[in-house]
Amino acid sequence: MVMSPRLRKLALMAHVTSSVGWLGAVASFLVLAVAGLSSGNAQIVRGAYVVMSVIAWWIIVPACFASLITGLVSSLGTPWGLFRQYWVLLKLLVTVPATILLLVHMRPIDYMAGVAAGTTLANVDLHGLRVQLIIEAGAAMLVLLVATALSVYKPKGMTRYGWRKQHDERALARSEAT
Repeated sequence: MVMSPRLRKLALMAHVTSSVGWLGAVASFLVLAVAGLSSGNAQIVRGAYVVMSVIAWWIIVPACFASLITGLVSSLGTPWGLFRQYWVLLKLLVTVPATILLLVHMRPIDYMAGVAAGTTLANVDLHGLRVQLIIEAGAAMLVLLVATALSVYKPKGMTRYGWRKQHDERALARSEAT
């Protein structure tokens, strides 16, 4: 099913908006993780980890799912298709694991927020977990930037399925013309 141009633009706008929101929220999360690890002010440290949990649940997770769903809708409703172009397939293969990993890593985020809300953290408390949150946020930024680069540059190359579909469509068009 190919969407009308208006619907296609609406789907693209929703996808770009959710993807940019996801990227921006992860950037904010990363800044808070760095502040939580490096600040000597106990209130900043506590606040950073509590806010990180809120950002993760209320912005990052919904934006992640919105980006995934709108990307699927856009790809299935446009000539790009979901399995026709390598760049679309690569974006899917980057986004799905990123979504799964995000959900897995929500437990440490919630744990850190709970500890921060209930106690005053010293610079040495849960140091490994605090570093882990920075590394994971940095990795998420990298993954999202790769997905963005794929969207912007759209590396050429059709999958075998894409070639076959294109050949079938051209053959159908030729037979209808004659």
